[in-house]
Amino acid sequence: MKKITLVILLMASCFVATAQTTISGKVIDDNNQPIPGANITLKNSSSGTVTDFDGFFSLTVQESPPFAIEVSSVGFESSLTDITSQISDLIIVLKEGTELDEVVISASRTPERIFESPVSVERFGIKEIKRTPSVDFYGGLEDLKGVDVNTNSLTFKSVNTRGFATFANTRFVQLVDGMDNTAPALNFVLGNLLGMTELDVNSVELLPGASSALYGANAFNGILFMTSKNPFDHSGISAYFKGGITSQEAAGDNEFYDYGIRMAHKFSDKFAAKANFSYLRGTDWFASNRINVLNANTDRSDPNYDGLNVYGDEVSANIRGVGVALVNLGVLPAGAENLLPNQSVSRTGYDEQDLNEYRAESIKFDAAMHYRPFADDFEIIYNGKIGKGTTIYQGANRYSIRNFFLQQHKLEFKNNNFFIRGYLTDEDAGDSYDTRFTGININRKWKDNQAWFGQYAGAFVQATLAGQLPEQAHLLARQTADTGRLLPGTPEFEQVFNQVTSDPNLATGSKFQDETQLRHVDANYNFAHITKDFADIQVGGSFREYKLNSSGTIFTDFDGPIQYAEYGIYTQVQKKMMDDRLKLTGSVRYDKSELFDGNFSPRLSVGYTLGAERNHNIRASVQTGFRNPTTQDLYIGLNVGRAILVGSAEDNLDRDIRTFDVSGNGQNLIGSSSVAITGRDAYENSFSVNSVRNGIPEASDVAIVKPEKITAFELGYRSKISRFVIDLSGYYNQYKDFISTESVLVPLYGKVGDGTLSLLALQNDDVEVYQAYTNSDVDIKSFGGTIGVNTKILGDFDLGVNYTYSKQDFDKKKDPDFRAEFNTPEHKVKATFGHTDLFKNFGFNTSYRWSDSYLWEASFGDGDIPSFSVIDAQINYKIPKLKTTLKVGGTNLGGDEYFTAFGTGFIGSQYYIGLSINNL
Repeated sequence: MKKITLVILLMASCFVATAQTTISGKVIDDNNQPIPGANITLKNSSSGTVTDFDGFFSLTVQESPPFAIEVSSVGFESSLTDITSQISDLIIVLKEGTELDEVVISASRTPERIFESPVSVERFGIKEIKRTPSVDFYGGLEDLKGVDVNTNSLTFKSVNTRGFATFANTRFVQLVDGMDNTAPALNFVLGNLLGMTELDVNSVELLPGASSALYGANAFNGILFMTSKNPFDHSGISAYFKGGITSQEAAGDNEFYDYGIRMAHKFSDKFAAKANFSYLRGTDWFASNRINVLNANTDRSDPNYDGLNVYGDEVSANIRGVGVALVNLGVLPAGAENLLPNQSVSRTGYDEQDLNEYRAESIKFDAAMHYRPFADDFEIIYNGKIGKGTTIYQGANRYSIRNFFLQQHKLEFKNNNFFIRGYLTDEDAGDSYDTRFTGININRKWKDNQAWFGQYAGAFVQATLAGQLPEQAHLLARQTADTGRLLPGTPEFEQVFNQVTSDPNLATGSKFQDETQLRHVDANYNFAHITKDFADIQVGGSFREYKLNSSGTIFTDFDGPIQYAEYGIYTQVQKKMMDDRLKLTGSVRYDKSELFDGNFSPRLSVGYTLGAERNHNIRASVQTGFRNPTTQDLYIGLNVGRAILVGSAEDNLDRDIRTFDVSGNGQNLIGSSSVAITGRDAYENSFSVNSVRNGIPEASDVAIVKPEKITAFELGYRSKISRFVIDLSGYYNQYKDFISTESVLVPLYGKVGDGTLSLLALQNDDVEVYQAYTNSDVDIKSFGGTIGVNTKILGDFDLGVNYTYSKQDFDKKKDPDFRAEFNTPEHKVKATFGHTDLFKNFGFNTSYRWSDSYLWEASFGDGDIPSFSVIDAQINYKIPKLKTTLKVGGTNLGGDEYFTAFGTGFIGSQYYIGLSINNL
C-alpha cells in the first residue's frame, strides 16, 4: 500500500501549477434569474466551485490565461467560456436543457451525456430531489421509468428493475459513494434507512439490467449509485425539518418528524471537510393480515389455523399421533386414540401487533475529510458513516429490526484518471428479533408443546365421550389447553416477552445476533489522457472478503466466524468514429470466488447519433452477467417456523444438525422418541413437495447451488424533437442456473425410495419442511421495455409520462417446486405534472403511479397483489432573502391503502410540511 501511495503522489506531482488566476461573476438563466448550485470547473480538471443561492461564484485556479471554464447545472445546457484575463464581473447565461443533456458516470465509468450513453440509465439529481412530492428523495425514485420500489415498512424500501424482486434484493446493487450498502449477513440493501442524508445528495444514477462487466458479481438486475456533495464544491451550513402524520386504518393517525443538518467548509485549496446528521422518528405501517395461509377459505375457527401476520400458530401436531403417544405413556386408556381425528391442530398464536411496537427510527451520521496535497485534481478522502435504525424487515419471517447498527469506513485516493479505494462494512443486529419465534417461544415459556397438545387431546376425548360434535370438541379442547394463557399488555406477558427477545437460542428465544464484516478494495485507471487519439481505455479490479459472525443464530458459525473471499479484474475500450456519431464500447470482466470456478462477463454496445442537429440516438448492447450465491445461500442454518433454511456450501451441510421429536406411531416403528437430521438430508434424502401433494412421492434431487448467469440484449432510442424528449428501450434476458429456493420434505426416518419406512414417515406426519438453495434446470427468460416522454405544455408546465412492460417466461410445469419469485407487475404507468415557478417563488409538482396486479412469491408467503393507483403532490414557496424553501405535500392522497408485497403492512397516506434552509 505504501508503494501504491508513493506512485500516486509522484504522478500527481506532475500537475503542480505555478500561476494563479481568480475569476468571479454570476450564472443566470435566459430569464435573468440566478442559478444556485451551478458547477464551474476548469476544463479538463477537477478544480472548481459552485454558485451560491444568488448565483454568484468565485474560482481561483493554478493556471494563467488563456484557458476555458465549463459551467453546468441540472436542467440546463452546459456552457464553455474562454478566459483570457482575470475577471471579476463575468456573466454566464445557461440555456434550459433536458434530462438527456445531463452527465452521468455510471454507464461507462467515465463522464458522458445520458443522450449518448451505451445502455439505459436514469438520473435523479438535486433538481428532482427538490421537486419530488415524496416525503424523502429515496421515495422519489419510484417515479423513474422502469423502477419498482417495494415498501417493506415506513423507513425500509427496496429498489429493483426488470423483475425478480425481493426485499433481500441480491440481484440489485446499491453503492453510496462507491461503498456497497448491503448488510453482508442479512443480505438486504439498507435502502436509505442508514444511507445518505438528503442534504448531502449530489446525484443518484440508476442502471437497469446487467452491469457485471464493469461492476462484478451481483450487479445483475441493476445498480444504483448515490454520490454525495464534495465539500470543496459545496460548502456552508444547510438544514431541513419535516413533520407531519402517517394515516392508516390499522394504525390510526401518528406523528412523524425528520430533521437534518449538513456542515461543510473549504479551509483552503488543499483541505475541506464535511459532516452530516439526520434523525427520523415515526410509527410504522401495521401488518394485520389474518388470512389462513394453509386454507384461505377458513378463519381462526379452523383447528389448524395459521394466520399470515399471526405468530406461534405455526406449531402444530397430528392430534391422533399425540393420542397414540399418550396411550403409550399410559395417560389415556387403550383405544382412546381412535376418538381423535387424524388431523393437525395448531397452537393459538399472537397477532403481530402484540409482538411489535412498530417504532420507525433512523439515525445517520457521516463525516469526510478531503485533502488535495497539490491543490489540483489529486485528492485523498476519508469517509466514515455510522447509522442506527429501527424498522421492520420481511424475509423468511417478519423481523423487528431494533437498534440495528452499521458503520462504514473508506479511504480513497483519486484524480481525474484513477481511483483506489478500500472500505470496511461492519454490522451489529442490536436488539433485533424474529417476531414468529417470539410468538412460538412465548407459548413455550408459558406451557411446553407436549403439555399443551396433551391437554388438547385429553379434553377432546372427554368432550367426544360427552356427546359433543367435533366442532364443539375442538373449541372446548382449545379453551382447556389455553387456560391461563399469557395475555398481551399484562405484566406477565411483558416479562416473558423480554426474556424471549433477549435470548438468541431459537429453541427458547427469538433474538438474532450478528457482527458480520465485509472488507472491499477496488481500483480503476482511465488511460484516456494517454490513448485518446486511439480510444478510451480503462482497467480495474476489486477484492472482497466476508467474515460471517452470527454466533450460530443465522449461519452455522457455532464454533467461530466463517470467512471466504472473491476478486475480479476488468477492462473497457471505448471508441468514437464518424465525426463522433458512432460510439463503440467493449468490456470484459473476470471474477473468481474461492468457492466456485471463475466467470467471464463480456459486454459490447454500439450507439449512433443521427440527424443534422444530432438529436436522435440509437443504441444496442449485448452483455452477460453473473451472481455468486449470497452468504445466506451458502451458509444459512435457520429454523423460520414454517421451514428450515439450510445453505448449500459443501462444508455447511454437515454442520446443520437438528433434533426432532417423533410421533407416537413413529416411536413404535423406530423405538426412539427423537431423531437427528442434518442439512445434507435436505439435498440427498427428501421428497419433492409437489409429488407428495399429487400422491406420488418422489425424491427431490436438489442440486448444490452454483453461480447464476444472464445474457441480456437491449435496444434503445433517445431523441429531442422540438419540446419533446423521448427515451425508449427494450430488453430480453436469458437466465441459466437461476438461483432460488425449493421446498422439500425430509422424512424423520427411512430412506427416500425405500418404499416402506420413509412412506410411513409421510403417513405419520413425521417429516420436516426444509428450504434448499439451488438452481433451476429449466431455462428462465424475461423481457420488457420502457418508453418515456417529457415535454412542456401550456407555456412552462412540465409534463412527463412513462410506461413499463415486464414479463417472465418460465414454464412452472417443468419445475413445479421451484420458486422464480418474479414479483413484478406486467404493466406500470407513471406521470408527473408541475411548474417550478407558477408565479414568483411558488412552484408545485404532482405524480401519479398505476400498477397492474401481480403475484408475489417469497419464503414468507405467496399471494396476489391487487392493482393500485397512487397520487402524490407538493407545493413549495421560496423565500430568497432567508435562502429558505417551504414545502407542503402528501403521498397517496386518494387514501386507498395498498401493498406491494404479500405480508407487509398496508401503505396508508403521509402528510407533511417541510422547511429547508440554505440547501443549494
